[in-house]
Amino acid sequence: MLVSCIIATLYWARKLRRKPVDVPSAEDPFITMSYVELFKATDGFSSANLVGTGSFGTVYKGALDRHGTMVAVKVFNLQQQGALRSFMAECEALKNIRHRNLVKILTCCVSIDFKGNDFKALVYEYMPNESLDKWLRRDGDEQLGRNLKFTQMLNIAIDVASALDYLHNQCQMPIIHRDLKPSNILLDDDMIARVGDFGLARFLPEVAQTRSVGIKGSVGYIAPEYVMGSKASTQEDVYSYGILLLEMITGKGPTDGMFKDNLSLHHFAKLALPERVMDIVVPQLLIEDSEVTKGNENHINTRNRMYECLILIVRISVLCSSESPRERMCMKDMTSEMHAIKNQYLGVRIHRDIQVRSQMLDGVDAG
Repeated sequence: MLVSCIIATLYWARKLRRKPVDVPSAEDPFITMSYVELFKATDGFSSANLVGTGSFGTVYKGALDRHGTMVAVKVFNLQQQGALRSFMAECEALKNIRHRNLVKILTCCVSIDFKGNDFKALVYEYMPNESLDKWLRRDGDEQLGRNLKFTQMLNIAIDVASALDYLHNQCQMPIIHRDLKPSNILLDDDMIARVGDFGLARFLPEVAQTRSVGIKGSVGYIAPEYVMGSKASTQEDVYSYGILLLEMITGKGPTDGMFKDNLSLHHFAKLALPERVMDIVVPQLLIEDSEVTKGNENHINTRNRMYECLILIVRISVLCSSESPRERMCMKDMTSEMHAIKNQYLGVRIHRDIQVRSQMLDGVDAG
């Protein structure tokens, strides 16, 4: 048996050398790849190429033979209950959607490994700046990740909102992501955010008629009504988005040890509105971009706009993470609001003054 495996491996390796792997194109986007090809691309799924792990699989980086194109290979652990369904859900959700803020799937692999076991994997574009989680990671007061600038945070927030708006309102059938969190948001060379991991995603018409059975998702990001067994809706993603915004601003995740005795990230932020918002903002976020301050009338005006924008973002984040779905905004409005806030920070003249919008959101302030 060992000899047979070696012969088979050499046969496939020779075949691959004769016919280099082509990078999938727009005309032929789903070229099926073999186990051997992915094995070679990742150096045998080496731990040195490990990018991350999730509930249903492990992600490796790799280089395709012919062009040396870097890719991310998500290998599903088919021994894990729900992994096969997750694989099918991602394939179904991603095969017909295209958006600059969604991770692009290049191809898939349905094969067997060298031991004769079923093997399933998805191949995505590789994101050099990894996940947002790597940038936000903290341990108490110590910053373990990297520092996001204020404009980078704004851009990421807009990118994610745009992706969710597309999924909710612009697809032929609305899609609920259902697992929005920092580790599922990837960043490319230009720090453009891409929403990924559609293993729990569902088409709204398919799930809206039934109530939730079993909780699926990530603790802290799951909407309260979903936990209570309510019917599925796009408001689940809105809640997760609100929590994500608060995490980027405060540097604290929803399961941080400080959140106990009925104190949550949502209430922590709400209690700070409006006068104490600067007390909860992660300090690194307040470092101004030289590109923004350059050419502006003065430093003080830029800093004041930043403070005003942060207060607005916290207010809408608190709205989106409200326990009641009725109090939350929709992603279409959220996307417009985040664009308006960015324009205000950059000093762009817009038709809605920031103070007018601030008054509209005063109702979420504590007290």
